[in-house]
Amino acid sequence: MTLFANQLIDGLADGAIYASLALALVFSYRSTGIVNFAQGEMAMLSAYVTWQLMAWGLPLIPAALISIVLSFIAGALLYASIVKPLSHASLLTVVSVLIGLYLALNSLAGFLWTYTIKALPSLFPKAHLQLGSFSVSAETAGIIAVVGVVLLLLYLLFETTKVGLAMRGAASTPDSAVLVGVSVPVMLLIGWGIAAALGALSGILVAPKVFLNPTMMFGVIIYAFAAATLGGFDSVVGAVVGGLLVGIVENLVGTYIPWIGPDLKIIVALVLIFGTLLIKPDGLFGRKKVVRL
Repeated sequence: MTLFANQLIDGLADGAIYASLALALVFSYRSTGIVNFAQGEMAMLSAYVTWQLMAWGLPLIPAALISIVLSFIAGALLYASIVKPLSHASLLTVVSVLIGLYLALNSLAGFLWTYTIKALPSLFPKAHLQLGSFSVSAETAGIIAVVGVVLLLLYLLFETTKVGLAMRGAASTPDSAVLVGVSVPVMLLIGWGIAAALGALSGILVAPKVFLNPTMMFGVIIYAFAAATLGGFDSVVGAVVGGLLVGIVENLVGTYIPWIGPDLKIIVALVLIFGTLLIKPDGLFGRKKVVRL
Protein backbone atom coordinates (compact mmCIF):
# COMPACT_ATOMS: atom_id res chain seq x y z
CA MET A 1 0.00 0.00 0.00
CA THR A 2 2.87 2.36 0.83
CA LEU A 3 4.49 1.65 -2.56
CA PHE A 4 1.19 2.35 -4.32
CA ALA A 5 0.73 5.64 -2.45
CA ASN A 6 4.28 6.74 -3.22
CA GLN A 7 3.86 5.94 -6.91
CA LEU A 8 0.57 7.81 -6.91
CA ILE A 9 2.19 10.93 -5.45
CA ASP A 10 5.16 10.67 -7.82
CA GLY A 11 2.71 10.24 -10.68
CA LEU A 12 0.92 13.43 -9.66
CA ALA A 13 4.24 15.31 -9.66
CA ASP A 14 5.20 13.98 -13.10
CA GLY A 15 1.66 14.62 -14.28
CA ALA A 16 1.85 18.22 -13.10
CA ILE A 17 4.90 18.74 -15.34
CA TYR A 18 3.14 17.08 -18.27
CA ALA A 19 0.08 19.23 -17.58
CA SER A 20 2.09 22.46 -17.72
CA LEU A 21 3.59 21.50 -21.09
CA ALA A 22 0.23 20.20 -22.35
CA LEU A 23 -1.27 23.57 -21.39
CA ALA A 24 1.35 25.24 -23.56
CA LEU A 25 0.30 23.05 -26.49
CA VAL A 26 -3.38 23.78 -25.83
CA PHE A 27 -2.79 27.55 -25.60
CA SER A 28 -1.04 27.67 -28.96
CA TYR A 29 -3.64 25.40 -30.57
CA ARG A 30 -6.68 27.23 -29.20
CA SER A 31 -5.39 30.61 -30.29
CA THR A 32 -4.31 29.75 -33.84
CA GLY A 33 -5.32 26.16 -34.58
CA ILE A 34 -1.62 25.27 -34.83
CA VAL A 35 0.13 22.66 -32.69
CA ASN A 36 3.60 23.93 -31.81
CA PHE A 37 5.84 20.91 -32.44
CA ALA A 38 8.82 22.93 -31.20
CA GLN A 39 7.29 23.54 -27.76
CA GLY A 40 9.50 20.99 -26.05
CA GLU A 41 12.69 22.43 -27.55
CA MET A 42 11.67 25.92 -26.48
CA ALA A 43 11.25 24.57 -22.95
CA MET A 44 14.67 22.92 -23.16
CA LEU A 45 16.27 26.20 -24.23
CA SER A 46 14.63 27.95 -21.28
CA ALA A 47 16.25 25.45 -18.92
CA TYR A 48 19.61 26.10 -20.58
CA VAL A 49 19.13 29.87 -20.22
CA THR A 50 18.45 29.33 -16.51
CA TRP A 51 21.65 27.29 -16.22
CA GLN A 52 23.64 29.94 -18.10
CA LEU A 53 22.35 32.76 -15.90
CA MET A 54 23.38 30.75 -12.85
CA ALA A 55 26.82 30.22 -14.39
CA TRP A 56 27.08 34.00 -14.64
CA GLY A 57 26.37 34.32 -10.93
CA LEU A 58 22.61 34.70 -10.55
CA PRO A 59 20.79 32.66 -7.87
CA LEU A 60 18.50 29.89 -9.11
CA ILE A 61 15.09 31.46 -8.50
CA PRO A 62 15.87 34.85 -10.12
CA ALA A 63 17.51 33.02 -13.03
CA ALA A 64 14.40 30.86 -13.48
CA LEU A 65 12.07 33.87 -13.36
CA ILE A 66 14.16 35.78 -15.91
CA SER A 67 14.20 32.71 -18.16
CA ILE A 68 10.40 32.43 -17.98
CA VAL A 69 10.01 36.13 -18.87
CA LEU A 70 12.44 35.75 -21.78
CA SER A 71 10.47 32.70 -22.92
CA PHE A 72 7.26 34.75 -22.93
CA ILE A 73 8.97 37.30 -25.18
CA ALA A 74 10.37 34.54 -27.42
CA GLY A 75 6.92 32.95 -27.76
CA ALA A 76 5.40 36.29 -28.74
CA LEU A 77 8.17 36.88 -31.29
CA LEU A 78 7.66 33.37 -32.67
CA TYR A 79 4.00 34.13 -33.29
CA ALA A 80 4.73 37.49 -34.90
CA SER A 81 7.60 36.30 -37.10
CA ILE A 82 6.59 32.76 -38.09
CA VAL A 83 3.09 31.73 -37.05
CA LYS A 84 1.15 34.82 -38.15
CA PRO A 85 2.74 34.95 -41.63
CA LEU A 86 1.79 31.27 -42.04
CA SER A 87 -1.86 31.82 -41.08
CA HIS A 88 -3.03 31.20 -44.66
CA ALA A 89 -0.43 28.57 -45.56
CA SER A 90 -1.25 24.90 -46.02
CA LEU A 91 -1.17 22.53 -43.06
CA LEU A 92 1.81 20.69 -44.56
CA THR A 93 3.76 23.94 -44.80
CA VAL A 94 3.04 24.87 -41.18
CA VAL A 95 3.99 21.42 -39.88
CA SER A 96 7.19 21.42 -41.94
CA VAL A 97 8.22 24.85 -40.63
CA LEU A 98 7.58 23.93 -36.99
CA ILE A 99 9.44 20.63 -37.30
CA GLY A 100 12.28 22.58 -38.89
CA LEU A 101 12.19 24.96 -35.93
CA TYR A 102 12.32 21.96 -33.59
CA LEU A 103 15.48 20.69 -35.30
CA ALA A 104 17.03 24.16 -35.43
CA LEU A 105 16.50 24.82 -31.71
CA ASN A 106 17.90 21.40 -30.82
CA SER A 107 21.00 22.03 -32.92
CA LEU A 108 21.35 25.53 -31.48
CA ALA A 109 21.40 24.16 -27.93
CA GLY A 110 24.01 21.58 -28.90
CA PHE A 111 26.12 24.24 -30.61
CA LEU A 112 25.99 26.71 -27.71
CA TRP A 113 26.25 24.33 -24.77
CA THR A 114 27.48 21.06 -26.37
CA TYR A 115 25.76 17.70 -25.90
CA THR A 116 27.49 17.00 -22.58
CA ILE A 117 24.91 16.66 -19.82
CA LYS A 118 24.78 19.40 -17.22
CA ALA A 119 23.12 19.59 -13.82
CA LEU A 120 20.45 22.20 -13.12
CA PRO A 121 19.66 22.37 -9.39
CA SER A 122 16.12 21.75 -8.22
CA LEU A 123 14.03 24.67 -7.05
CA PHE A 124 13.26 22.68 -3.91
CA PRO A 125 15.40 21.39 -1.01
CA LYS A 126 16.50 17.77 -0.77
CA ALA A 127 14.22 16.85 2.09
CA HIS A 128 11.30 14.53 2.74
CA LEU A 129 7.90 15.20 4.24
CA GLN A 130 6.46 12.42 6.38
CA LEU A 131 2.79 11.80 5.68
CA GLY A 132 1.61 8.99 7.89
CA SER A 133 3.33 5.76 6.91
CA PHE A 134 5.01 7.09 3.77
CA SER A 135 7.23 10.02 2.89
CA VAL A 136 7.09 12.51 0.03
CA SER A 137 10.13 14.37 -1.25
CA ALA A 138 10.07 18.15 -1.02
CA GLU A 139 10.67 18.27 -4.78
CA THR A 140 7.55 16.20 -5.48
CA ALA A 141 5.41 18.30 -3.16
CA GLY A 142 6.94 21.50 -4.52
CA ILE A 143 6.27 20.63 -8.16
CA ILE A 144 2.62 19.87 -7.40
CA ALA A 145 2.30 23.11 -5.41
CA VAL A 146 3.98 25.31 -8.05
CA VAL A 147 1.89 23.95 -10.91
CA GLY A 148 -1.22 24.25 -8.74
CA VAL A 149 -0.49 27.94 -8.08
CA VAL A 150 0.14 28.54 -11.79
CA LEU A 151 -3.19 26.92 -12.67
CA LEU A 152 -4.95 29.12 -10.10
CA LEU A 153 -3.32 32.23 -11.58
CA LEU A 154 -4.39 31.18 -15.08
CA TYR A 155 -7.95 30.63 -13.87
CA LEU A 156 -8.02 34.10 -12.30
CA LEU A 157 -6.53 35.60 -15.47
CA PHE A 158 -9.16 34.13 -17.77
CA GLU A 159 -12.16 34.46 -15.46
CA THR A 160 -11.65 37.80 -13.72
CA THR A 161 -9.56 40.09 -15.95
CA LYS A 162 -10.40 42.01 -19.11
CA VAL A 163 -7.26 40.74 -20.83
CA GLY A 164 -8.19 37.14 -20.06
CA LEU A 165 -11.74 37.58 -21.33
CA ALA A 166 -10.41 39.29 -24.46
CA MET A 167 -8.01 36.40 -25.06
CA ARG A 168 -10.86 33.90 -24.72
CA GLY A 169 -12.96 35.88 -27.16
CA ALA A 170 -10.11 36.24 -29.65
CA ALA A 171 -9.47 32.50 -29.57
CA SER A 172 -13.07 31.27 -29.77
CA THR A 173 -14.90 33.93 -31.83
CA PRO A 174 -12.35 36.29 -33.41
CA ASP A 175 -14.86 38.02 -35.69
CA SER A 176 -17.12 38.91 -32.77
CA ALA A 177 -14.11 39.98 -30.70
CA VAL A 178 -13.10 42.48 -33.40
CA LEU A 179 -16.59 44.01 -33.33
CA VAL A 180 -16.25 44.84 -29.62
CA GLY A 181 -12.81 46.41 -30.03
CA VAL A 182 -10.51 43.50 -29.20
CA SER A 183 -7.18 43.44 -31.05
CA VAL A 184 -7.14 39.78 -32.03
CA PRO A 185 -3.49 39.69 -33.23
CA VAL A 186 -2.30 41.17 -29.91
CA MET A 187 -4.34 38.67 -27.91
CA LEU A 188 -2.99 35.76 -29.95
CA LEU A 189 0.53 37.09 -29.50
CA ILE A 190 0.00 37.15 -25.73
CA GLY A 191 -1.43 33.62 -25.90
CA TRP A 192 1.69 32.28 -27.60
CA GLY A 193 3.80 34.15 -25.07
CA ILE A 194 1.95 32.49 -22.19
CA ALA A 195 2.33 29.11 -23.89
CA ALA A 196 6.11 29.61 -24.12
CA ALA A 197 6.27 30.69 -20.47
CA LEU A 198 4.36 27.58 -19.39
CA GLY A 199 6.73 25.46 -21.44
CA ALA A 200 9.69 27.18 -19.78
CA LEU A 201 8.29 26.29 -16.37
CA SER A 202 8.00 22.63 -17.34
CA GLY A 203 11.57 22.64 -18.67
CA ILE A 204 12.94 24.16 -15.47
CA LEU A 205 11.01 21.66 -13.35
CA VAL A 206 12.00 18.59 -15.36
CA ALA A 207 15.70 19.40 -15.93
CA PRO A 208 16.82 18.44 -12.38
CA LYS A 209 15.07 15.08 -12.78
CA VAL A 210 16.56 14.06 -16.14
CA PHE A 211 19.74 16.20 -16.34
CA LEU A 212 20.18 19.08 -18.75
CA ASN A 213 20.90 18.09 -22.36
CA PRO A 214 19.49 19.03 -25.78
CA THR A 215 17.34 15.89 -26.00
CA MET A 216 15.91 16.02 -22.47
CA MET A 217 12.39 17.06 -23.54
CA PHE A 218 11.90 14.36 -26.18
CA GLY A 219 10.08 11.98 -23.86
CA VAL A 220 8.35 14.75 -21.91
CA ILE A 221 6.80 16.31 -25.02
CA ILE A 222 5.37 12.92 -26.02
CA TYR A 223 3.74 12.61 -22.59
CA ALA A 224 2.46 16.18 -22.97
CA PHE A 225 1.00 15.34 -26.39
CA ALA A 226 -0.67 12.31 -24.81
CA ALA A 227 -2.10 14.53 -22.06
CA ALA A 228 -3.43 17.12 -24.53
CA THR A 229 -4.85 14.41 -26.79
CA LEU A 230 -6.51 12.60 -23.90
CA GLY A 231 -7.99 15.76 -22.41
CA GLY A 232 -8.79 17.49 -25.69
CA PHE A 233 -6.60 19.96 -27.56
CA ASP A 234 -9.13 22.76 -27.12
CA SER A 235 -9.67 22.24 -23.38
CA VAL A 236 -7.57 23.83 -20.63
CA VAL A 237 -9.20 21.63 -18.01
CA GLY A 238 -8.61 18.62 -20.24
CA ALA A 239 -4.88 19.39 -20.46
CA VAL A 240 -4.61 19.44 -16.67
CA VAL A 241 -6.68 16.31 -16.10
CA GLY A 242 -4.95 14.53 -18.98
CA GLY A 243 -1.51 15.43 -17.64
CA LEU A 244 -2.29 14.13 -14.16
CA LEU A 245 -3.83 10.92 -15.54
CA VAL A 246 -0.87 10.28 -17.83
CA GLY A 247 1.57 10.83 -14.98
CA ILE A 248 -0.27 8.47 -12.63
CA VAL A 249 -0.83 5.72 -15.21
CA GLU A 250 2.78 5.94 -16.42
CA ASN A 251 4.16 5.50 -12.90
CA LEU A 252 1.80 2.69 -11.93
CA VAL A 253 2.36 0.77 -15.17
CA GLY A 254 6.14 1.13 -14.88
CA THR A 255 6.01 -0.18 -11.32
CA TYR A 256 3.49 -3.01 -11.50
CA ILE A 257 4.03 -4.42 -15.00
CA PRO A 258 7.52 -6.01 -14.89
CA TRP A 259 8.14 -6.37 -18.62
CA ILE A 260 7.57 -2.63 -19.14
CA GLY A 261 9.57 -1.18 -16.25
CA PRO A 262 11.02 2.33 -16.31
CA ASP A 263 12.62 2.02 -19.76
CA LEU A 264 9.45 1.27 -21.74
CA LYS A 265 7.03 3.56 -19.90
CA ILE A 266 6.75 5.78 -22.95
CA ILE A 267 4.60 3.02 -24.47
CA VAL A 268 1.87 4.25 -22.12
CA ALA A 269 1.86 7.67 -23.79
CA LEU A 270 1.80 6.20 -27.30
CA VAL A 271 -1.05 3.81 -26.43
CA LEU A 272 -3.04 6.69 -24.91
CA ILE A 273 -2.53 8.82 -28.02
CA PHE A 274 -3.57 6.10 -30.46
CA GLY A 275 -6.39 4.83 -28.24
CA THR A 276 -7.88 8.29 -27.76
CA LEU A 277 -7.70 9.10 -31.47
CA LEU A 278 -9.45 5.83 -32.29
CA ILE A 279 -12.15 5.93 -29.60
CA LYS A 280 -12.73 9.62 -28.82
CA PRO A 281 -10.74 11.87 -31.16
CA ASP A 282 -11.95 15.06 -29.45
CA GLY A 283 -10.60 13.91 -26.08
CA LEU A 284 -12.39 13.63 -22.76
CA PHE A 285 -13.17 17.35 -22.53
CA GLY A 286 -12.85 18.43 -26.15
CA ARG A 287 -15.72 19.93 -28.06
CA LYS A 288 -16.89 18.62 -31.40
CA LYS A 289 -16.76 21.19 -34.17
CA VAL A 290 -19.66 21.55 -36.56
CA VAL A 291 -18.74 22.82 -40.01
CA ARG A 292 -21.41 24.12 -42.38
CA LEU A 293 -20.79 23.00 -45.95
